[in-house]
Amino acid sequence: MPKGNPKPQTIATQKYAEKAGWISKSYKLKKEVVEEFATVCEKVGVSQSGQLTKMMNEFIEQNK
Repeated sequence: MPKGNPKPQTIATQKYAEKAGWISKSYKLKKEVVEEFATVCEKVGVSQSGQLTKMMNEFIEQNK
């Protein structure tokens, strides 16, 4: 659960994320790469998270 005195919506959002299997990850990457990735994703009309998920799944399948 969130620390401190969270609002009911914060608690509900976190509860949903846990139930649905969503997590937040943080990676350190070069600024230029991240900015160019964001620009290209916007240009071709895909979400960054969707594209990262696609690339991760392809990598997993190729290396099983």
